[in-house]
Amino acid sequence: MAEGGYNEGRTVAFEYRWAEQHYDRFPALAIELVQRGVDLIVAMGGIPSAVAAKPSTVSIPILIAIGGDPVQLGLVASLNRPGGNVTGVSFLINAMGAKQLEALDELLPAADLVAYLWNPANPNAEIDRKNFVAAAKALGRNILLLPARNDGELDTAFATAAERRAAALVVNADFFLVSRRDKLVQMAAVQKLPAVYPLREFTVAGGLMSYGTNLAEGYRLVGNYAARILKGEKPSELPVQQSTKIELTINLKAARALGLEVPITLLGRADQVIE
Repeated sequence: MAEGGYNEGRTVAFEYRWAEQHYDRFPALAIELVQRGVDLIVAMGGIPSAVAAKPSTVSIPILIAIGGDPVQLGLVASLNRPGGNVTGVSFLINAMGAKQLEALDELLPAADLVAYLWNPANPNAEIDRKNFVAAAKALGRNILLLPARNDGELDTAFATAAERRAAALVVNADFFLVSRRDKLVQMAAVQKLPAVYPLREFTVAGGLMSYGTNLAEGYRLVGNYAARILKGEKPSELPVQQSTKIELTINLKAARALGLEVPITLLGRADQVIE
């Protein structure tokens, strides 16, 4: 936005609203922003915030940044011609389940039971779950579904993984789960549970491996669109952009702690290797 001439406190003011990982709070927060008479709503809380923002107004432009398909979710008419007052950026983050599982399969070919951590409260959760189940079936992997909507269920999920002796873990791209990044990394380390995460930030925080989109690139696209809309361009005429930069990040320190040797072929494909 700064490149577009907008600087906070000088040429633009931001009104922040935070649902504190409680998805049911999003609709009221969106209505509150509409009542404040803002010029633009940017829904950065993933799919739940985008789904809540859309019915709150038909006149105020809405920018979304989500990991799912905005057409399938009913947010826009099409990617090229969104129509209405909604446009934004679609990450490939929620389509990465199969690729994450493939990377894990290469690292741990003998893993007999792979746990899948997901949040059923996410509007895209069922689609992600079905895609993951299909990918696991194609690879001949047994899976353990671990739902987690809150911290209590998160603790239960890891306890179940330990009880069932899961050999590895795949973490779904969900805003609540992402917000618990450090906790997830720590719990996986305590249980000696090899895990693949949806974002590089998990691996930087000490996680074993991540395969997913580059958030910085996507948010930069959102900022560019925000500046253009504030200058008068219509959301209906701005195609939904797709952030296509995918990163494979591997943490060798975490691998050593787990007693794992990362195949050279996997290391060769990594965008970043953390020593």
